[in-house]
Amino acid sequence: MPLSGRNVIDRIREEYYGLTAAEKKTADYVLRSPRESQFLSIAELADESGVAEATVSRFCRRLGYQGYHAFKLALANATARQSSSTDGLTGQIREDDSLEDMCRKLYSADVTAITETLNLIRPEQITRAVQLLSEADKVLCMGQGGSMVMAQETAHLFSTVSGKFFAVSDSHMQTIAIANMTERDVLLFFSYSGSTRDLIEALTVARERHAKIILVTRFARSPGGELADLVLSCGSDESPLQLSSVPAKMAQMFLTDVLFSEYCRRDLENCQAARERVASALMDKHL
Repeated sequence: MPLSGRNVIDRIREEYYGLTAAEKKTADYVLRSPRESQFLSIAELADESGVAEATVSRFCRRLGYQGYHAFKLALANATARQSSSTDGLTGQIREDDSLEDMCRKLYSADVTAITETLNLIRPEQITRAVQLLSEADKVLCMGQGGSMVMAQETAHLFSTVSGKFFAVSDSHMQTIAIANMTERDVLLFFSYSGSTRDLIEALTVARERHAKIILVTRFARSPGGELADLVLSCGSDESPLQLSSVPAKMAQMFLTDVLFSEYCRRDLENCQAARERVASALMDKHL
């Protein structure tokens, strides 16, 4: 385990001359850019350092961390203390900010997340994703934790124009549902990191069933990205201390809105008729 009372930056400096030449490249990058490093996937840090992913993994273990995510969490804690910002809020909220300043910072973070997502959108990927959704017999929307909330919202939105979109939240029920998928079904999975154990297990089963997989993630070059048929990238960098941040959710919702709008645009008449039926059926539920 890392030395008691030493943060990860101190630990890197203490261990530096005992590192291999390749590990020193990773150490150099992290020491130069600690704040930026906490937002990178292991593949991205390896690229920035000019080393292999295995080298980054060894570097983390040499510092006493069980894996890359534990290292990132330690790095996030260290940089958070250095910046004196509050615990995990985006926009670098400070104790002496006025309420107006806080609102403006959060607004800026939200807008930045959407703008970054817009810049990451590739028309051909949206076209292919919508084609898969349109041709599917069934679309299962899934995620874990905060990402499951996004999956449920997506299934709810699409259910206003089609009856083939379903959200499945429980991990056991997800496995059961995926095990019954066919090659004509689509799994639409939300995962910010693209690197959770449940995600990999779910996508592995979906591939065995020959179902199509669309992954919405921040990190295209993630283990989940390697298993997906199509990866849709969303903006908004969040550290391990910013779990399920609002900007990250807004980035995913913007991407969902793009998919939904294009889906409806392909069949405007039928989608409009479906929405009118839903609106009429819900009318009696309002006072």
